[in-house]
Amino acid sequence: MNEERSAAEDIAAAADGPPAPQGPPMTELERIRHSAAHVLATAILRLWPEAQFAAGPPVENGFYYDVDLPHRISPEDFTKIEAEMKKETKANHRFERVEVSRAEALALAQAGELAALGPRPAASKFKLDIIEHIPPNEKITLYRNGEFTDLCAGPHVMRTGNIGAFKLTHVASAYYKGDEKNPQLQRIYGTAFKNKAQLDEYFAMLEEAKKRDHRKLGKELELFTFDDDVGPGLPLWLPRGAAIIEELEKLAKETEFAAGYQRVRTPHIAREQLYLTSGHLPYYKDSMFPPMELNEGAQASLPVGQAGVSPASDSVAGETPAIPTAGTAVLRDRYYLKAMNCPHHHKLFGAVPRSYRDLPLRLAEYGTNYRYEQSGELFGLMRVRSLQMNDAHIYCTEEQFEEEFNAVNQLYLKYFKIFGIEKYVMRFSTHDPSRLSGIGAKFVDNPALWAKTEDMVREVLQRSGINYIEVPNEAAFYGPKIDVQVWSAIGREFSIATNQVDFAVPERFGLKYKTRDNTEATPLCIHRAPLGTHERFIGFLIEHYAGNFPLWLAPEQVRVLPIGDESAIVDYARAIQQELRAHEVRAELDASNDHIKAKISSAEQMKVHTMLVIGKRDLEAGAVSVREHGKGNLGAKPRDEAIADILQAIKERRA
Repeated sequence: MNEERSAAEDIAAAADGPPAPQGPPMTELERIRHSAAHVLATAILRLWPEAQFAAGPPVENGFYYDVDLPHRISPEDFTKIEAEMKKETKANHRFERVEVSRAEALALAQAGELAALGPRPAASKFKLDIIEHIPPNEKITLYRNGEFTDLCAGPHVMRTGNIGAFKLTHVASAYYKGDEKNPQLQRIYGTAFKNKAQLDEYFAMLEEAKKRDHRKLGKELELFTFDDDVGPGLPLWLPRGAAIIEELEKLAKETEFAAGYQRVRTPHIAREQLYLTSGHLPYYKDSMFPPMELNEGAQASLPVGQAGVSPASDSVAGETPAIPTAGTAVLRDRYYLKAMNCPHHHKLFGAVPRSYRDLPLRLAEYGTNYRYEQSGELFGLMRVRSLQMNDAHIYCTEEQFEEEFNAVNQLYLKYFKIFGIEKYVMRFSTHDPSRLSGIGAKFVDNPALWAKTEDMVREVLQRSGINYIEVPNEAAFYGPKIDVQVWSAIGREFSIATNQVDFAVPERFGLKYKTRDNTEATPLCIHRAPLGTHERFIGFLIEHYAGNFPLWLAPEQVRVLPIGDESAIVDYARAIQQELRAHEVRAELDASNDHIKAKISSAEQMKVHTMLVIGKRDLEAGAVSVREHGKGNLGAKPRDEAIADILQAIKERRA
């Protein structure tokens, strides 16, 4: 899920620089990987003593070290680098922590002794830069393993022999501190585990992940496509992919109807003022498509050039532009493509007088949103520019908050069970008190409401026993939130959904309801999207199921396969297909002249869930021979029984 951090962030996180002022301590696996980065640097220096090192942190799936070196390291070099690394782990050198003064650290860097095996003719240039940016009150520490000494805040394992099993994986380029104005370095990636069994398991998972890649399977199974004429990040759903969307939407609508949600619909665009009121502009502007300026035809006696007014200079080809009279200007409206549904839903809440009797009010919509993700960040269905959001907003009183927020979390757990998601964690994101105002302000400046709503969310999570972790400085600008992380069947992590508290924006929209005392109050708002977006969630499901969807979700649920071309058998097969389709089962008939083995092979290749094979004996017995993808032949069943089983499995949404 998480992308690897930039070199600048890694240094700020004190992987090889000053201690970080915030963030959780390293896990045992992170310490192993951080230590492996030092062993990697040790090995490279033994082969190329002139190497200069920048940052070497642990990352999500391993570690890396950035190096400045005339020799271009390639995968062909990995064998000899790993051989030197094994010598260092076999030597079992102790990782020694040494605290030094700023002057001592600078002297060592000037002598070239940091990220080195000893004194060198050239200074340790990147370490000098890091030292200069360490705050005056921070301690400066070094770590030594054998001959190698590095500027580092730690922590590490006790000895190099504790690293276990490791492997280098690939090489990339990276600018120092992530700034293109700085030198471009070679980034050597690797991974490390406690033992070889875990390392082997990891690489087996990677191989399996390649087979399950949603981009690969999406093409093979004819689910979706991208087209340059349409634009990057704008998926086109083929019929088989659209079937999955319909099933997910049906599931959500049924579930939400039972939970008291009301469905609404809103436009794909809105005036600029809506997003100024909500606060998304200017803070979210970089993630929104550029505005459209529309001439609504109105004129005003205002000076040309006044804010919000521009000259009538546009014209249609072949037409003479209208010339405004002196002292007038044409008013122009700025519209934005909808990047989020919440401002529209706030308007719906405010469109009708509300009473405490109306609360909680749950407004749900499958709204299409458009977000201008950077081209380099687009990734299949996981990061797109057009997205279908399983969105809803719950307006409630403070007294209702706990029950409503917990009900949303329970909705997540229900979906996890349906989709066979066994491992999850909810990331509870809070604010940073230092960023409520001034330069770098990131959150609504209301300390009391931040403390109150964060305590409310924390209490709900603790009382419900939900698996969660608390993460500072990642809240939404208007309130604390929960991001839902799940793991697929092969252990890959995905971020799929969110549950957010909003104590600020309803007040900005002037949303009110009448209390029992006939006074006015502003509701709290819960933003929730348990299935996230169709795009990301389907991308996850493709990889989770490896394209082998359960019957209720399969793009093609049943394919009827007559043996031979005898008209009676084909007519019997067609009657079965038509009966299934009468029950809205996605059933197809393969009436081609292909041999039955070829028909089965074709259905298996497209991962059709159930195949009903019809031969002469089946016709005579009023039966079908049932096959399931991945399970093979399940034997013959009476026709009515086989159809009833299919309908029941779909109705129950069996996994």
